[in-house]
Formats: sequence, structure tokens, C-alpha cells
Amino acid sequence: MQNYFGDIQEKYYLCSTKRQNFPSIRHMEGDLIRINPWLYPLAWIYGWVVSVRNYFFDCGVLESKEYDIPIISVGNITVGGTGKTPHIEHLVRLLSEKHKVAVLSRGYKRKSSGYILAHEGMTAEHIGDEPWQMMQKFPDVYIAVDADRRRGIERLMNDEATRDVEIILLDDAFQHRYVTPGCNILLTDYHRLFTKDEILPAGRLREPAKGKERANMVIVSKCPRDMSPMDYRIIAGSLDLRPYQQLYFTSFRYGRMVNLATMEMKSMKEMKENNVLLLTGIGCPQHMTMDLSENFASVKSLSYPDHHYYSMQDLQNAYEKLAELPEPRIMITTEKDATRLMALRKIPEHMAREIWVLPAGVHFLQDKDQVFNEKITGYVQKNLRNRRLAEGQTDNEA
Repeated sequence: MQNYFGDIQEKYYLCSTKRQNFPSIRHMEGDLIRINPWLYPLAWIYGWVVSVRNYFFDCGVLESKEYDIPIISVGNITVGGTGKTPHIEHLVRLLSEKHKVAVLSRGYKRKSSGYILAHEGMTAEHIGDEPWQMMQKFPDVYIAVDADRRRGIERLMNDEATRDVEIILLDDAFQHRYVTPGCNILLTDYHRLFTKDEILPAGRLREPAKGKERANMVIVSKCPRDMSPMDYRIIAGSLDLRPYQQLYFTSFRYGRMVNLATMEMKSMKEMKENNVLLLTGIGCPQHMTMDLSENFASVKSLSYPDHHYYSMQDLQNAYEKLAELPEPRIMITTEKDATRLMALRKIPEHMAREIWVLPAGVHFLQDKDQVFNEKITGYVQKNLRNRRLAEGQTDNEA
């Protein structure tokens, strides 16, 4: 069971994107937003504080530092999941074949502090669930955690163990304005567009929607695969982006499920007769529930808070709820949840055999994957060249 992520990296491949294989439920954009109007006074105060902070950065009272290394930030301005990890993993796959890549995260909910460079033997408790997941899947990529992104970047660039790093990917750093990334990617969930949301605590925005102007690219994630040209135009108009900003749309593309105990792999199509208990501790499980409902006999969801660390009692409760479903039945969870389940280390074999892990990747709609990839690699090549010139090297010497 502990070899799950090593095996899945070797065997992983994405399923067909043809709609007849994996159809989507048709839901309108913005349909998962819930506003609490009675909290508007608190939201106004919070929004004012955040706006003042942003103003201080914009006018230079607070310093935002640039670095002579390609730095790509992937983040959002909402609380909850927008699919950052699959997009980070897309960038890792795109860039790591030719360059030495590092991923720097704050390691949310880890039971440690300061700067840590991930290495074999560490657990999700040391570095956080998402960094641990990426460490297992990408052993040749530096994975580091530090709440202070400046210190983390400087350690990656200067420490003996990592000074050959060429590209740094910042995970969830859109609000970390003490660093100015060379490429700033902002994600927004199709079902929870930031333009339709409100400031915390009335809504789920971390800052006013005007903050979108810092982004070089905006990606609308978790889109249905059958969007019409009119859908694209409506959302583009709603986001009201600047001419310098590029807009992309992505959907989840699910891979073959992997059994947590046996490493057996099966597609959703092969298991479509099953009734499913979806066990998650992620920011927004509703989208995954929608997708699975179209591919299985029935889906019942058991959700915990984002980054929840499971106990054996949690797993026992899930197993009991699974037993309430008619046969045939299985339990499905995400890769991120699997990292925290495996931290239990003593999952009974009969329970582990019931659990299937569903990998998720991203698929760019409108055939824009090549355009996106070229924009990213073009930014990287330009800035690597500038760094070499600043160090007095020619391209041939480098």
C-alpha cells in the first residue's frame, strides 16, 4: 500500500476525453456559491483591511521582491479547492523533462514549521498532504515547504542540495505578495466564479475580485466538457479581463482507479455497475460528486473539511456507511485523501480492498493545451536566457 504513488506514476495515464465515455452533468457556472448577507458588515471590514494591504504593495510601501529565476505562481482568490494541485502537476510534467524544477508550498496543516526540503522517509505530517503526494509522484523534482516564500525561494536557490534549480513553482501563493512571480496564474472554479462571489465571511473571497489584475493567466477550472461557444463568451465577459491577460478553460480528466490494497487498476467504465461512497477531505467535493454520478449506479458522499487528517474511527464510519449501500459497492477517494489515509499505516486489509483511488489530471478545452504549454515554455526560456546573460554566460556555455 505504501508504494501506491510510486506505482501510479509509472502506470498513470489519462482516460479518453470522448463524451460518450465520461459525460458531464450540465450545471450552470456559479451554481455552488452561497452568500450570507447578514455577514456583509464583517465582510466590508475584512475587505477594507485587505484592500489597504494591497494598496501598500502597489505603491511600494510594502516591498515585493523579484528574483532572477523563472517563478510561476498558481493560486486563487477564493477559499476552497479550485484544482491547484492537478494544474501544478501539469506544469511539473511539462517542465521537468528539460529543467530542474522545484515546487514550493506552505505545507498547509503540517505538524512542523520553517523551511523543509522533502526527502524519503518524511510523511504528510512533516510537509503537508499535497507536497507529500507530489514528492511520491515526482522523485526528481525538489519539493519544499515554507510559509515564508522569500526564505523558501532563497534557500532553494542557495543551498548546496538545491542550487541547480532552474524553475520554481509556487503553490497557492497568489496572496503572498512579498514575492513577485514572473508568471502569475489565477484559477477560478467554473461553479464558483470569483466575479459572482463576495468577500469573507459573507462569501468565500480572500480579497476583492479586483485582485485578478495581478494575474498573467486566468484559468476557469472544473468546466463541463460540452461547453458551447456562447458559454465561453458569457464567462469571458463576466471575468472582464485586461488585454494583457490570457484566459483558458480546463476540465478534470480522470485516470484509471487504483485499488489501495492490491494496486489493481480499472477504469470507471469497467466499474460502472457499482454503487459508490465518495470519501473526501477536499475544498469543494461537489464537482467530483457530480462527475461520478454520471458514471456509476449511485453516489453517496461522505465529506470532511479540507486537508482533514483521518483517524481509524473516521475510516470505520466510512466503512459502515459503505455497508449501507446495495451491492456491488466500492469506496472512492482522491489522491490527496489517499496520502492521509496511508498515514494511518494500519488500515485492515479488508477495508483497503474496498478503497479505490481516482487520479485527476487537467484537460484544456478549445484545444488550447498547446497554446498554454508554449506560453509557459516561452516564458521559461526567455527568463533562463536573461539569467545566464546576467551571470555572464552565453547560451552555448550554459
